[in-house]
Amino acid sequence: MQLLPMSGKTHGNRSAVTCHLKCDSACASDAPNESTEPSFRDIAESALSRRAVLLGGSALAAAAAIPMTLDGGLPAVATEGARAPGERAVKGRLPFTPIAPVDAAVDAFTVPAGYEWQAIIRWGDPLFHNSPAFVPGKADPEAQELQFGYNNDYLDILVEKNGRRALLCCNHEYTNRNIMFPPTANAAQEEQVLKHLMAAHGFAVVELERKRKGEQWSYIKGAPRNRRITAYTPFELTGAAAGSEYVQTAADPEGTTVLGTIGNCAGGTTPWGTILSGEENFNGYFKADPTARGNARYGLNDRPSNYGWEAIEPRFDATSEAYRNEPNRFGYIIEIDPSDPTSTPRKHTAMGRFKHEGANVRVDESGTVVAYMGDDERFDYLYKFVSSRKFMTGSSARAKRNNMLLLTDGDLYVARFSGRQNPDNDNLGKGVWLPLVLNGQSRVDGMSVEEVLVYTRLAADTVRPTPMDRPEDVEPNPRTGKVYVACTNNTDRGKAGKPAADPANPRNANKNGHVIEITERRNRADSTVFDWNLLIVCGMPEDAGTYFGGWDGPVAPISSPDNLAFDSEGNLWISTDGQPGTIGLADALHRVPLEGAERGHLTQFLAVPNQAETSGPVIHDKDGSVFVAVQHPGEDGTWDDQQSFFPDYVAAGARPGKGEWRGPRPSVVQVTRKR
Repeated sequence: MQLLPMSGKTHGNRSAVTCHLKCDSACASDAPNESTEPSFRDIAESALSRRAVLLGGSALAAAAAIPMTLDGGLPAVATEGARAPGERAVKGRLPFTPIAPVDAAVDAFTVPAGYEWQAIIRWGDPLFHNSPAFVPGKADPEAQELQFGYNNDYLDILVEKNGRRALLCCNHEYTNRNIMFPPTANAAQEEQVLKHLMAAHGFAVVELERKRKGEQWSYIKGAPRNRRITAYTPFELTGAAAGSEYVQTAADPEGTTVLGTIGNCAGGTTPWGTILSGEENFNGYFKADPTARGNARYGLNDRPSNYGWEAIEPRFDATSEAYRNEPNRFGYIIEIDPSDPTSTPRKHTAMGRFKHEGANVRVDESGTVVAYMGDDERFDYLYKFVSSRKFMTGSSARAKRNNMLLLTDGDLYVARFSGRQNPDNDNLGKGVWLPLVLNGQSRVDGMSVEEVLVYTRLAADTVRPTPMDRPEDVEPNPRTGKVYVACTNNTDRGKAGKPAADPANPRNANKNGHVIEITERRNRADSTVFDWNLLIVCGMPEDAGTYFGGWDGPVAPISSPDNLAFDSEGNLWISTDGQPGTIGLADALHRVPLEGAERGHLTQFLAVPNQAETSGPVIHDKDGSVFVAVQHPGEDGTWDDQQSFFPDYVAAGARPGKGEWRGPRPSVVQVTRKR
């Protein structure tokens, strides 16, 4: 394998392969935001008053006791984790005994005592009546278009009224050819592999069934609403930038139809029943002129792309005049109607172009629609979009037509956080939403609306918002309307020439991340002023500077918060991406209450296998189920040296059957109580 840009530069056990394939080894270069002026400097790190909560080393000792392998080098499957020291059972609609953290090298999916797990669907599973069966190591793009894709990130399970049918909706973020296929021997094989990887990207909608509520779901091969969207699928561009000179190419001179979606990360389900997904690290798929407008700010360069698709698809070579605008057609929020497999998916330019982690929609009491969005890059920004239309309730044709236009036109804002107002209470600060587009007009001097929407990062730089520590998932609480922002990490904060710690990003060299809680003024979605505080400052609980919402008791360690979700009782669930590289623990799913005496009491529910990331948590606590997408297990392996066997673990000493796959398959997992 080639020496990757992040080799030897990652923290702990963080995979340089993940960095390369997922985000084009972004941390090997300077952050593309060259702004060195923080929005405020009035608070130093030491001014934040926190109380460190101690947790003994027995938790790691318990985790280390879980066996990694059995005789013959095959994995043990730890289905139940050791109890977390000092923790009692969590009560509520989804009661569980918190598990101790699990060592990062353990190749097991670990759940609490009394629970069990099952993979609902795996990479390569056939979706349609004419889908070929999964054949390990065979590059077959036509087959992959009819099979479940690779590396699921965003996930939702939309249960229908009878409780026995559901739609599984998830994206397929990126691929890892080193563990998917053996090395190619000739140009023809190489072309098949590249086309297969294109077909493994995108999105999937899959129908599920079960006999009764509370049981495990199974997917239905050949169900009428099953759908695959790939890097080839036509998308409609919407909004003011659609058709503009900035998105026109030789293949699409009208600038209205884009082929495919790539680098899809988190997302959201809208109140009108559609699915949103964010195009995030699209830059790694292109070879482009770094001197062209905006390209450097988006991390585009003229090196060969990570995936090499420019060898078979000219549109991925943006150094040519014919396709210089092709990168401008990616980096948007996409919207899919999962109920209609014949519908054309859309890319919404009105919501801005940047490295979207995702988008999550809230409708306030007045019917105003807002979508919150994070730009997942070091020192980039937090955004929100407010629709120019109001949400209409009901299922009439008129309501559907209106709601399908909600994200095509509206106001776009970026956030600036100000410092602490009162050091003696939890309200650390205030903030303002700075308009970039307002009432159909650009609020950025020298830039048209179309330019603002295509070069959103450049537009935002001019109004001096707060550079953040990689804002990823941004989720409004459906019970309270408060908004939660997962800032994953930023080890560059405080380096020479870079913004130093500030109240909203409270640590220099922030390797563990934090979670911010925002309250819109008067709880209005279109408010331009907000209050905020820090909910969690992540890390090992005994580390200086960690903070857990004021909770004074044992808590689970946590690092690199990524995706967020809520249960029906209003508790926040946090999945992680990067704990192996920061605190040496397997990535995990945590629960934390937000109100009352238990506020800040963070406990761990599950852990994922070796080198995997916990993605897309869905909490159906009334039904006794938790769902996660297990992404990139065994990432550092090769075809001949696989490093995870998830989810199809086999017994020690068993011989593989004909065509049996012994490597990892990214999967969607359901966790339920044992019956």
